[in-house]
Amino acid sequence: MRYESTSSAMLAVLRRHLRQGGWTVARLAREMAIGEATAKRWLAGKGVTLERLDALAKLVGLTLGELAREAEDAPRGLAHELTLAQEKALSTNIFLSFLFMALLNGVPPDEIATDFAIPQRTMDASLARLERLALIDRLRGGRVRARVDRALVFRKLPLRSLFDTHMKSAFFELDYGDPETCYVSEVHKLSRVGAAQLAEMMERYRLEVQTLADRDRQSAVLDRDWYGTLMVMRNLDMTQVRRAGAGEWQARDGD
Repeated sequence: MRYESTSSAMLAVLRRHLRQGGWTVARLAREMAIGEATAKRWLAGKGVTLERLDALAKLVGLTLGELAREAEDAPRGLAHELTLAQEKALSTNIFLSFLFMALLNGVPPDEIATDFAIPQRTMDASLARLERLALIDRLRGGRVRARVDRALVFRKLPLRSLFDTHMKSAFFELDYGDPETCYVSEVHKLSRVGAAQLAEMMERYRLEVQTLADRDRQSAVLDRDWYGTLMVMRNLDMTQVRRAGAGEWQARDGD
C-alpha cells in the first residue's frame, strides 16, 4: 500500500510537470515511440515500471529521486481555483497578492524579502496570513509550498480589479517605439472555434514560461531581474481602419 501511494503521488507530480512543459499525449507518444493509448495508460499508472517512470521523468529534467522527494513534499488535493473570499483578501494588499504569486512560481520567501528589503516581521506576518487563508503551508527551514495548483487562472472580479488598478499602466503606458521594448502583435480573422484554440495556446504558453523560469532559476549564472508578461486577445474595433480606407479611396477619386 505504501508503494502504491508513493507511486501515485510521483505520477501526479510527473503529470503536473509534463502539463507545465507543454507535453501532450501525442507528443509524449512520439517521443517515447509508443501509441497514444499506451501513453495514456502509463500516465494513469497502468503498466508503468520504474524504468518507464525514469524515462518519463527525464523528459522534464527530473531524476526518480527528485520526483520522489517532490511527491513526498507535495500537498494532497491542490485547489484549482481560488475562492471569492481568498481573492478578496489578496486584492486588499498589493504586496500580499504579489507575494502569493511569487511563491506560487517557486520563488523562496527569503529571496523576495532580500529583493524588496522586506523586514522579517512583515514577511512572517504576510506568510502567516497566507497560511490562514489556506493558500500556503509553511514548512521547516523557512520553506513554503502552495496549496493551489500553479496553473490556476484568476477569473473573479477582485483580482481582476487589482490588476486594473496596479498593473495595467505598467503594460499600456509602455513606449512601444523603444528598441528595448519586446512585444509581439498579430491580427487574424478567426471563428469562435479558432479563438477558443488561440486561448488554449496562450494558456500553454503561460505554462511554458513558468517552466522556463524554473530552469533559469536553477541554471542562471547572471543576475536575474523581475519581468512581467501579458497575453491578451480581443475583438478589434475596426472603425478607424474602415475610415482610413474610405478616406484613401476618396482622396484617389478626387485626384
